[in-house]
Amino acid sequence: AIVGAHRVRAAADRRDIDELVEQAAARGPVRPFGAAVSSAARARGLAVIAEIKRRSPSKGDIDPVLDPATVAGDYRLGGAACISVLTDEEFFGGSPSDLMAASNAVDIPILRKDFTVGPADVCDARTMGADAVLLIVAVLADQELRDLIELAERLELTALVEAHDEDEVAQALSAGARMIGVNQRDLATFAVDGDRACRVARCIPDDVIAVAESGIGTAGDALRLADAGYQAVLVGESLVRSPDRRAAVAALTGHPLGMRAPAVGVAEG
Repeated sequence: AIVGAHRVRAAADRRDIDELVEQAAARGPVRPFGAAVSSAARARGLAVIAEIKRRSPSKGDIDPVLDPATVAGDYRLGGAACISVLTDEEFFGGSPSDLMAASNAVDIPILRKDFTVGPADVCDARTMGADAVLLIVAVLADQELRDLIELAERLELTALVEAHDEDEVAQALSAGARMIGVNQRDLATFAVDGDRACRVARCIPDDVIAVAESGIGTAGDALRLADAGYQAVLVGESLVRSPDRRAAVAALTGHPLGMRAPAVGVAEG
């Protein structure tokens, strides 16, 4: 239903793609998402991509009245390498304005987390201030995935290509993915398999950045995934629900908050 709704919306979009690409390309410099993840992984053993998420179809309201700029600042102070922002309004309560607020509040790279189904979505991500875009193998045909990865690269966006199993990892690699996320949540049932990422990790080549997604709530979870070969974890619900979001981010890489509490910068552009 979620993907179908996005497909219907995309089909009704009559904007000129060439104009959208031109506008997106003129947006200004991006912050290097992949480099930020790799650098944090080398320095700390594991990078944290901390997610701003108001609600979800499986969990309902998480924090519908959160202030994205404040949350982004807390994540940055806790040592997050990057931030993910849900922009889907109908099902997750997010919006492009949430992403823009987060992007303007901090100097670290921002991922647009949404159901990207066409080139306009990629262009919109760049235009609203994202530095990376999510592409989900399960909702895209092979050629669509290749084309959207190419467009993202043309616009200097990092494509985080999400897979759920070994076959989807193979599809992602065939399409040219350089960063692969393994989502432990089933898209149809929303059930989480906490062992999925560890099983699938062996299929991801060493020269591709590996990110584990969903079902990650503790430092022990994060350590197990780092040991399995992941450079990063993408964590949303447990961080948003935490009474101390800075400390919660810091704990995921096993470092006390005081060891890595950088100053919050303001993004340009």
